[in-house]
Amino acid sequence: MIKITADSTCDLSPALIDQLNISLMPLHVLIDDEDFRDGIDITPIEIFKYVGEQNKTCTTAAVNTFEYENFFEEQSSKYDAVIHICLGSDFSSSYQNAKLASENFNNVYVVDSSNLSTGSGHIVYDAAILAKDGIEPEEICKQLEAEIPKVDASFVIDKMDYLRKGGRCSSVEALGATLLKIKPSIEVVDGKMHVGKKYRGNFERCLENYVKDRLENNDNIDYSRLFITHSYCAPETVAKVKEAVARFSNFEEIIETTAGCTVSSHCGPNTLGILYKRKN
Repeated sequence: MIKITADSTCDLSPALIDQLNISLMPLHVLIDDEDFRDGIDITPIEIFKYVGEQNKTCTTAAVNTFEYENFFEEQSSKYDAVIHICLGSDFSSSYQNAKLASENFNNVYVVDSSNLSTGSGHIVYDAAILAKDGIEPEEICKQLEAEIPKVDASFVIDKMDYLRKGGRCSSVEALGATLLKIKPSIEVVDGKMHVGKKYRGNFERCLENYVKDRLENNDNIDYSRLFITHSYCAPETVAKVKEAVARFSNFEEIIETTAGCTVSSHCGPNTLGILYKRKN
């Protein structure tokens, strides 16, 4: 009996969370210093209202050690082992706090996903499958550590307003991107976030070119599973991305999920990424 838990930032859908019997630990979202729990007290749609319409300040905060201790105490008493997958340690202190909390339990294992959103979600999904197969917890952690570097996570951002408001780019950069219709791609490389290729023009056309760049003539793709994760893009936009994915690849499973509060608060609406694993 092994329980898989994860930070709420893994962005798996409620249906998958239920199907895989995963329990989530919510990160904190601060709106003008008022504290909300990700996915429990606040939704991305509400964040867009607060920030986009009311011009409020939105930041995120890690789960503290005390919260993790309470969470692990509840879960570890019911299962032989608990394996918790954290948001990447370079994005948040959640991993360090969870690791510290786990030292009080002899059956809690904490894994640094080195990623965010469904980049972490891939690792959570893999963990749940391995747990269901009855693999020993130490072996599960070992296999997850081998898979983490293979995750290919990236997004394209329509507008840089939220990055500007969060202090992650300057007003000049945001204005320049708007005037030039630049849609930057954000990539996770070695556990850190970098600006990748900058696309120009209509958002849907940019997404099509982005999908082509990631998937076409790429012989290092593990075609078992791909996530299309977005912050409430229009259904027509997502449909066109799915068509583009089908044109350039042949994944066994394509899962659409919506980004949670953490990605949404930093990147804003109309952010979309395709996240898959490489063969090596």
